[in-house]
Amino acid sequence: MTLAVRSQDLSKIYGEGDTAVHALAGVTIEIPRGEFVVLLGASGSGKTTFLNQVGALESPTAGIIEANGKDLSRLDDDDRTDYRLNSVGFIFQFYNLVPTLTALENVELIAELTGSDAGDRSRSVLNEVGLGDRMDHFPGQLSGGQQQRVSIARGLVKNPPLLLADEPTGSLDVAAGIQILSLLRNTVADGERSVLTVTHNTEITRIAHRVIELRDGAVLGVTANPNPASPEDLDW
Repeated sequence: MTLAVRSQDLSKIYGEGDTAVHALAGVTIEIPRGEFVVLLGASGSGKTTFLNQVGALESPTAGIIEANGKDLSRLDDDDRTDYRLNSVGFIFQFYNLVPTLTALENVELIAELTGSDAGDRSRSVLNEVGLGDRMDHFPGQLSGGQQQRVSIARGLVKNPPLLLADEPTGSLDVAAGIQILSLLRNTVADGERSVLTVTHNTEITRIAHRVIELRDGAVLGVTANPNPASPEDLDW
């Protein structure tokens, strides 16, 4: 079994002394490649902190975090930057699009950092996410769901083996949220890409191949689901 992510005794502490916050407390998990994985838990459970560790946005206080065979805890600053640029795509709740750029230009902004044919690759992924007819529109001319699709296209244009999504449907209505979840789960269909999605919505766990529940920075449980439901079957 090829692993997308592995952590062992992973800890992250913010601050020190009496004010220290143990955001992660000895997290040990294995995530196989090619799965749609949900990180579930209440606010403050450690979900986003774990996602930041996988994305090499932060360094651990202790323990090991590996992604796609790389020990992220041992990378220097240059290697961490290279990893973030080439090996992982990020999707956030609030899109983070540049308002003065079109949908195409927002994607090209990332594509230009990761190889040639930026325009062709950007058009291809925008078509893939169903925005072939909205490429020349600015974010303010797009619905929330369409803006999130641009954000996903921006993450996919690098063709990363890992896609990290932090509450990607949190600001969307039900219909748009289901469309986004369908799109994200479809990206793992070939078994080469893994998606880690942070949520506090237990209904979303029904479509996941694996659910990792966190509480107070520790793993409360891991549930594998060999026959996940279709996003269209969710009851929000």
